[in-house]
Amino acid sequence: MIRLYVPFIDDREVAEVAKVLATGYLTQGPKVAEFEQEVARLVGCRYAFAMSSCTTALHLALVVLGIGRGDEVLVSDLTFPATANVVVQQGARPVLVDVRLDTYNMDVGDLEARVTPRCRAIIPVHAFGLAADMDGIMEVASRHRLVVIEDAACALMARYRGRMCGTIGDIGCFSFHPRKSITTGEGGMIVTNDESLAQRIALLRSHGGVRGEFYFRFEEAGFNYRLSDVQAAVGLAQLAKLDWIMARKRELAARMTERLASIPAVTPPVEPEGCFHSYQSYVVMLDDGLDRDRVIAAMRQRGVETTLGTYALHAQPFFQRAYGYTPGELPNSYRIFRQSLTLPFYPQMTEEEMDQVIGALQGSLAEVRSETRRPE
Repeated sequence: MIRLYVPFIDDREVAEVAKVLATGYLTQGPKVAEFEQEVARLVGCRYAFAMSSCTTALHLALVVLGIGRGDEVLVSDLTFPATANVVVQQGARPVLVDVRLDTYNMDVGDLEARVTPRCRAIIPVHAFGLAADMDGIMEVASRHRLVVIEDAACALMARYRGRMCGTIGDIGCFSFHPRKSITTGEGGMIVTNDESLAQRIALLRSHGGVRGEFYFRFEEAGFNYRLSDVQAAVGLAQLAKLDWIMARKRELAARMTERLASIPAVTPPVEPEGCFHSYQSYVVMLDDGLDRDRVIAAMRQRGVETTLGTYALHAQPFFQRAYGYTPGELPNSYRIFRQSLTLPFYPQMTEEEMDQVIGALQGSLAEVRSETRRPE
C-alpha cells in the first residue's frame, strides 16, 4: 500500500532523542528553547512558543486576545474542525466563511459580508500550504478593528508576497503533526511579534506560573500546553532537513501537476502569483459527475491510500445542530468537501511510486465512470 504520507525520519532523530534521554531532562527544557529560537529565526518573528499541538496554540491565541462569551470569530469553513472547535470552547460563536474554488482559501468578499458588530477576530486557514489572501483579509480586519489569528498548521515555509505565513496577522499557529512537512509526533508552535501577547502566552502555556528562586508563584489559572524536550529534539533534527524537504516537495508537485494535465476531470492545485506553496498535501478536484468516495475506495483496492481534502464545517452535524447551518449553504466549501481528493505525497516518493499513484487514479476514474453509466 502506498501511504498518504510518510514522515522523513532517519538516524538523526534517533540520535537527538537519545541525547535528551541521557540527560534525564524530558519535559520542557533547553531543547524546547532551542527549537523555539530556530523556528522564530526561520519565519522571521520575535517570539515563538512550542505547544502540545496546533489546536492548543489556536486556543491559547484566543485566550490571550481576550475572546470569549458573546464574541464572534470569522473562521474559514474549509478546514479541520479544530480551527472552529477552539472558538466554541471559549464560549464564542464561529461564523463560517466560504472559500474560493481555485485556492481553497477564505473568500474575502464572503468574509466582508459576514462581519457583524459582535465580531472580534478572523481565523484564516492557509489551506494545504497555500497562503490565503492576506492583503484582503488584513484590510477587512483593519477596517473593522478585528484581530487576525493565522491557522498556519499546514504552512510552515509558505510565503505570501515575500512574507512568511504565520507572521502577517497578530498571531500565527503551526502544526508538527506527522502529516506536516516536519513533525515532532504531536506538537505545534505559536508565534507573534507583539511583546505583550508573548508575555501572556509564556505565562498561560505552563499553568500560569512564574518561577521564583525556589518555587513557582501562580498568577493565573493557566494550562499545560507544553512540548517536551524529547519532541523538540525530533523537531530540531527535522528542521535540519527542511530546506531539502521543501525543495523536493515542490519538485514533486511540479511533476505531479505535469502528469495530471493529460487526465480529464481532474484539476490540480494552483500557486497564484506572489505565493510560495509549501505543499503540505497535494489536493486535486474531481469533476462534479464523479463520486469521489468511490474513487477513494477504488484506489484503495489498487494499493494506494487517498482521502478527502478536508471538511466543510457547515456540513458537519455539530455545526448544523449548534448554529443552524445546512449542507450546501456555503457552496464552494461544500463542493470542495465533496469533490477534493488528497493524493499520496511525501519527499521520499520515487518515480515508480508516482507512476503507481497516477496509474491507480486513471484506473479508478475509469471504473467509477463505468459504474456511473451502468444501468440500474
